[in-house]
Amino acid sequence: MANRMPVIFFGHGNPMNAISENHYTRAWAEIGRTIPQPDAILSISAHWYIPATAVTAMSKPRTIHDFGGFPPELYRVSYPAAGDAALARRVQTLLAPVSVDLDQEWGLDHGTWSVLCHVFPHADVSVVQLSLDETQPPSFHFDLAKNLAPLRSENVLIVGSGNVVHNLHAYAWGRHQVQAFDWAVRFEAEVRKMIHSRNYSPLIDYESLGRDAILSVPTPDHYLPLLYVLSLSRKEDVVTFATEGFDGGSVSMLTVRFG
Repeated sequence: MANRMPVIFFGHGNPMNAISENHYTRAWAEIGRTIPQPDAILSISAHWYIPATAVTAMSKPRTIHDFGGFPPELYRVSYPAAGDAALARRVQTLLAPVSVDLDQEWGLDHGTWSVLCHVFPHADVSVVQLSLDETQPPSFHFDLAKNLAPLRSENVLIVGSGNVVHNLHAYAWGRHQVQAFDWAVRFEAEVRKMIHSRNYSPLIDYESLGRDAILSVPTPDHYLPLLYVLSLSRKEDVVTFATEGFDGGSVSMLTVRFG
Protein backbone atom coordinates (compact mmCIF):
# COMPACT_ATOMS: atom_id res chain seq x y z
CA MET A 1 0.00 0.00 0.00
CA ALA A 2 1.82 3.07 -1.29
CA ASN A 3 0.36 5.60 1.16
CA ARG A 4 1.04 3.70 4.39
CA MET A 5 3.48 5.58 6.60
CA PRO A 6 6.50 3.75 7.99
CA VAL A 7 6.66 2.95 11.68
CA ILE A 8 9.99 3.48 13.45
CA PHE A 9 11.66 2.61 16.73
CA PHE A 10 14.46 5.00 17.68
CA GLY A 11 17.18 4.07 20.13
CA HIS A 12 17.47 7.57 21.60
CA GLY A 13 20.29 7.01 24.08
CA ASN A 14 21.96 9.91 25.86
CA PRO A 15 20.01 13.22 25.94
CA MET A 16 23.16 14.92 24.66
CA ASN A 17 22.31 13.49 21.24
CA ALA A 18 19.85 16.38 20.98
CA ILE A 19 22.71 18.86 20.58
CA SER A 20 25.31 16.52 19.07
CA GLU A 21 26.23 15.67 15.52
CA ASN A 22 27.25 12.04 15.23
CA HIS A 23 26.44 9.04 13.07
CA TYR A 24 23.23 8.45 15.02
CA THR A 25 21.88 11.96 14.65
CA ARG A 26 22.91 12.15 10.99
CA ALA A 27 20.98 8.94 10.31
CA TRP A 28 17.94 10.32 12.12
CA ALA A 29 18.12 13.46 9.98
CA GLU A 30 18.34 11.34 6.84
CA ILE A 31 15.14 9.55 7.84
CA GLY A 32 13.40 12.89 8.05
CA ARG A 33 14.62 13.85 4.58
CA THR A 34 13.56 10.61 2.92
CA ILE A 35 10.21 9.58 4.41
CA PRO A 36 6.93 11.10 3.22
CA GLN A 37 5.98 14.25 5.12
CA PRO A 38 3.48 13.21 7.80
CA ASP A 39 0.52 15.29 8.89
CA ALA A 40 1.23 14.40 12.52
CA ILE A 41 3.41 12.22 14.73
CA LEU A 42 2.33 9.86 17.50
CA SER A 43 5.26 9.14 19.81
CA ILE A 44 5.48 6.40 22.42
CA SER A 45 8.40 7.39 24.66
CA ALA A 46 10.09 5.42 27.42
CA HIS A 47 9.98 8.53 29.60
CA TRP A 48 6.22 8.77 30.03
CA TYR A 49 5.85 5.65 32.14
CA ILE A 50 2.89 6.09 34.46
CA PRO A 51 0.10 3.97 35.99
CA ALA A 52 -2.39 4.91 33.28
CA THR A 53 -2.89 5.18 29.54
CA ALA A 54 -2.95 8.83 28.52
CA VAL A 55 -2.42 10.91 25.41
CA THR A 56 -1.30 14.52 25.24
CA ALA A 57 -4.14 16.74 24.04
CA MET A 58 -2.85 20.29 24.53
CA SER A 59 -2.34 22.68 21.60
CA LYS A 60 1.20 23.68 22.63
CA PRO A 61 3.03 20.87 24.42
CA ARG A 62 5.93 22.04 26.57
CA THR A 63 9.50 20.81 26.08
CA ILE A 64 10.28 18.72 29.17
CA HIS A 65 13.91 18.55 30.34
CA ASP A 66 13.46 15.34 32.29
CA PHE A 67 17.09 14.72 33.27
CA GLY A 68 19.80 16.17 35.47
CA GLY A 69 23.52 16.88 35.47
CA PHE A 70 23.92 17.91 31.84
CA PRO A 71 25.42 21.11 30.33
CA PRO A 72 23.30 24.29 30.42
CA GLU A 73 22.91 24.40 26.64
CA LEU A 74 20.88 21.19 26.72
CA TYR A 75 18.33 22.79 29.05
CA ARG A 76 17.95 25.68 26.63
CA VAL A 77 16.71 23.41 23.85
CA SER A 78 13.08 24.00 22.94
CA TYR A 79 11.11 21.89 20.51
CA PRO A 80 8.02 24.01 19.80
CA ALA A 81 5.97 21.51 17.80
CA ALA A 82 2.22 22.00 17.99
CA GLY A 83 -0.04 19.44 19.58
CA ASP A 84 -3.02 17.87 17.86
CA ALA A 85 -6.18 17.53 19.91
CA ALA A 86 -8.01 15.85 17.04
CA LEU A 87 -5.36 13.15 16.80
CA ALA A 88 -5.47 12.71 20.58
CA ARG A 89 -9.21 12.10 20.41
CA ARG A 90 -8.70 9.71 17.48
CA VAL A 91 -6.20 7.72 19.56
CA GLN A 92 -8.65 7.68 22.46
CA THR A 93 -11.35 6.28 20.15
CA LEU A 94 -9.07 3.68 18.57
CA LEU A 95 -7.92 2.35 21.94
CA ALA A 96 -11.42 1.94 23.41
CA PRO A 97 -12.55 0.22 25.56
CA VAL A 98 -9.22 0.90 27.30
CA SER A 99 -9.65 4.14 29.22
CA VAL A 100 -7.39 6.85 27.76
CA ASP A 101 -7.00 10.17 29.55
CA LEU A 102 -6.75 13.34 27.44
CA ASP A 103 -3.75 14.90 29.17
CA GLN A 104 -3.18 18.65 29.46
CA GLU A 105 -0.06 18.58 31.68
CA TRP A 106 2.74 16.43 30.27
CA GLY A 107 4.14 17.68 26.95
CA LEU A 108 7.12 16.29 25.02
CA ASP A 109 9.85 14.55 27.02
CA HIS A 110 13.40 14.04 25.79
CA GLY A 111 12.63 10.57 24.47
CA THR A 112 10.56 12.38 21.86
CA TRP A 113 12.21 15.74 21.24
CA SER A 114 15.87 14.68 21.40
CA VAL A 115 15.22 12.54 18.30
CA LEU A 116 12.62 14.66 16.50
CA CYS A 117 14.83 17.75 16.66
CA HIS A 118 17.00 15.94 14.11
CA VAL A 119 14.27 14.18 12.13
CA PHE A 120 12.10 17.32 11.80
CA PRO A 121 14.39 20.17 12.91
CA HIS A 122 11.86 22.90 12.10
CA ALA A 123 9.29 21.38 14.48
CA ASP A 124 6.75 21.84 11.70
CA VAL A 125 4.84 18.58 12.30
CA SER A 126 2.39 18.33 15.19
CA VAL A 127 3.27 15.79 17.88
CA VAL A 128 1.16 13.78 20.32
CA GLN A 129 2.58 11.45 22.98
CA LEU A 130 1.02 8.25 24.25
CA SER A 131 1.97 7.07 27.72
CA LEU A 132 3.11 3.61 28.75
CA ASP A 133 0.95 2.08 31.49
CA GLU A 134 3.47 0.75 33.99
CA THR A 135 0.88 -1.51 35.61
CA GLN A 136 0.41 -3.63 32.48
CA PRO A 137 2.49 -6.54 31.13
CA PRO A 138 4.30 -6.43 27.77
CA SER A 139 1.51 -8.42 26.09
CA PHE A 140 -0.95 -5.63 26.93
CA HIS A 141 1.21 -3.08 25.14
CA PHE A 142 1.72 -5.27 22.08
CA ASP A 143 -2.01 -5.93 21.80
CA LEU A 144 -2.96 -2.30 22.48
CA ALA A 145 -0.72 -1.09 19.67
CA LYS A 146 -2.61 -3.15 17.09
CA ASN A 147 -5.54 -0.78 17.46
CA LEU A 148 -3.41 2.11 16.22
CA ALA A 149 -2.82 0.49 12.82
CA PRO A 150 -5.34 2.68 10.91
CA LEU A 151 -3.19 5.72 11.65
CA ARG A 152 -0.48 4.46 9.32
CA SER A 153 -2.92 4.97 6.43
CA GLU A 154 -4.00 8.36 7.76
CA ASN A 155 -0.58 9.98 7.20
CA VAL A 156 0.42 9.71 10.86
CA LEU A 157 4.00 8.71 11.61
CA ILE A 158 4.11 6.44 14.66
CA VAL A 159 7.43 6.28 16.47
CA GLY A 160 8.63 4.42 19.52
CA SER A 161 11.56 5.86 21.44
CA GLY A 162 13.58 3.86 23.93
CA ASN A 163 16.51 1.42 23.72
CA VAL A 164 16.57 -2.32 23.03
CA VAL A 165 19.33 -2.60 25.63
CA HIS A 166 19.24 -0.04 28.46
CA ASN A 167 21.21 -0.80 31.63
CA LEU A 168 22.42 2.39 33.30
CA HIS A 169 23.86 0.47 36.26
CA ALA A 170 26.47 -0.95 33.88
CA TYR A 171 26.88 2.25 31.82
CA ALA A 172 30.42 3.66 31.48
CA TRP A 173 30.04 7.37 32.27
CA GLY A 174 33.61 8.33 31.30
CA ARG A 175 34.57 10.28 28.21
CA HIS A 176 36.12 7.38 26.33
CA GLN A 177 34.28 4.85 24.21
CA VAL A 178 34.16 1.39 25.74
CA GLN A 179 33.47 -2.00 24.26
CA ALA A 180 29.89 -3.23 24.57
CA PHE A 181 29.22 -5.92 27.15
CA ASP A 182 28.98 -9.43 25.72
CA TRP A 183 25.49 -9.93 27.16
CA ALA A 184 24.30 -6.71 25.54
CA VAL A 185 25.68 -7.68 22.14
CA ARG A 186 24.18 -11.17 22.35
CA PHE A 187 20.74 -9.91 23.36
CA GLU A 188 20.60 -7.26 20.65
CA ALA A 189 21.70 -9.84 18.05
CA GLU A 190 18.92 -12.17 19.20
CA VAL A 191 16.37 -9.35 18.97
CA ARG A 192 17.51 -8.46 15.45
CA LYS A 193 17.28 -12.10 14.35
CA MET A 194 13.73 -12.41 15.68
CA ILE A 195 12.71 -9.14 14.06
CA HIS A 196 14.01 -10.33 10.70
CA SER A 197 12.07 -13.59 11.03
CA ARG A 198 8.97 -11.77 12.39
CA ASN A 199 9.14 -14.04 15.45
CA TYR A 200 7.66 -11.61 17.95
CA SER A 201 6.29 -13.92 20.65
CA PRO A 202 9.64 -14.38 22.44
CA LEU A 203 10.25 -10.63 22.24
CA ILE A 204 6.94 -9.97 23.99
CA ASP A 205 7.84 -12.50 26.69
CA TYR A 206 11.41 -11.19 26.77
CA GLU A 207 12.12 -12.27 30.36
CA SER A 208 11.92 -15.87 29.15
CA LEU A 209 15.02 -15.26 27.03
CA GLY A 210 17.31 -15.66 30.01
CA ARG A 211 20.12 -13.80 31.73
CA ASP A 212 21.13 -11.69 28.74
CA ALA A 213 17.59 -10.32 28.52
CA ILE A 214 17.39 -9.60 32.26
CA LEU A 215 20.66 -7.66 32.14
CA SER A 216 19.69 -5.85 28.95
CA VAL A 217 16.16 -4.95 30.10
CA PRO A 218 16.35 -4.50 33.88
CA THR A 219 13.22 -2.32 33.70
CA PRO A 220 10.56 -2.40 30.95
CA ASP A 221 10.26 1.31 30.19
CA HIS A 222 12.87 1.63 27.41
CA TYR A 223 11.98 -1.72 25.86
CA LEU A 224 8.19 -1.42 25.62
CA PRO A 225 8.16 1.21 22.82
CA LEU A 226 9.77 -1.42 20.58
CA LEU A 227 6.75 -3.68 21.08
CA TYR A 228 4.42 -0.97 19.76
CA VAL A 229 6.49 -0.70 16.59
CA LEU A 230 6.68 -4.47 16.13
CA SER A 231 2.93 -4.80 16.64
CA LEU A 232 2.27 -2.15 13.99
CA SER A 233 4.55 -3.71 11.39
CA ARG A 234 3.12 -5.57 8.41
CA LYS A 235 4.58 -8.66 6.79
CA GLU A 236 5.08 -6.74 3.55
CA ASP A 237 7.07 -3.97 5.28
CA VAL A 238 10.77 -3.98 4.52
CA VAL A 239 12.70 -3.84 7.80
CA THR A 240 15.90 -1.78 8.01
CA PHE A 241 18.23 -0.80 10.85
CA ALA A 242 19.10 2.85 10.27
CA THR A 243 21.48 3.05 13.24
CA GLU A 244 23.32 0.50 15.30
CA GLY A 245 26.06 0.36 17.91
CA PHE A 246 26.34 0.80 21.67
CA ASP A 247 26.80 3.79 23.93
CA GLY A 248 28.56 3.39 27.25
CA GLY A 249 28.80 -0.36 26.71
CA SER A 250 25.24 -1.03 27.86
CA VAL A 251 22.85 1.12 25.80
CA SER A 252 21.87 -0.10 22.33
CA MET A 253 21.43 2.64 19.74
CA LEU A 254 19.55 0.39 17.32
CA THR A 255 16.93 2.09 15.17
CA VAL A 256 14.35 -0.23 13.60
CA ARG A 257 12.25 0.93 10.66
CA PHE A 258 9.39 -0.88 8.96
CA GLY A 259 8.29 0.45 5.61
